[in-house]
Amino acid sequence: MSVVVERTPNPNAMKFTVGDAVGGPGTYVKGSDPEEEFAAELVALDGVASVFFTSNFVTISKTPDSTWEDITPLASEILERHFEGLSQG
Repeated sequence: MSVVVERTPNPNAMKFTVGDAVGGPGTYVKGSDPEEEFAAELVALDGVASVFFTSNFVTISKTPDSTWEDITPLASEILERHFEGLSQG
């Protein structure tokens, strides 16, 4: 399964549509301790400020000094691994 990444009106936020239900709604900020494994991995990434999820998508907000080029591939990998495993299991 591939993750579809879309820009949002906010240059510091990006929408990641995964195609499966992600749970939620849930919101976590840097330093929080999410129960959901995928959210914990995402919020732990360098440059990630917060993670919001609901329905079939996750919105990640980054810090102003970080770049999407650094965050997007890692976030996509985390989401693909997590939701691919659920679809097959």
